[in-house]
Amino acid sequence: QVQLVESGGGLVQPGGSLRLSCAASGSIFSINVAGWYRQAPGKQRELVATITSGGLTNYADSVKGRFTISRDNARNTVLLQMNSLKPEDTAVYQCNVVIRSGPAVMGSYWGQGTQVTVSS
Repeated sequence: QVQLVESGGGLVQPGGSLRLSCAASGSIFSINVAGWYRQAPGKQRELVATITSGGLTNYADSVKGRFTISRDNARNTVLLQMNSLKPEDTAVYQCNVVIRSGPAVMGSYWGQGTQVTVSS
């Protein structure tokens, strides 16, 4: 069984920073591709950033230069460092991870979501 636990959300002022963590536990062999999504009230879900097993990253234009996605393979954890936060970044953030959970088994898993609120 695989479980993702997200943490690091909260309330910050504009210009502040947060770091989100997505930790996988259970039957984990390795993490393949991973990404962070977000969804604001009344808005469609948006892909924020992705990272491949080789460390190649991609970002939505709205967060380029401000957000950084990374991974800690030893701890089966994916991170999202968010700097220079804006009110428009307010959303529920959710990680999605493709995990190898067996010698020949891979699956896609979602975290429970964590609220990020940017407001003065």
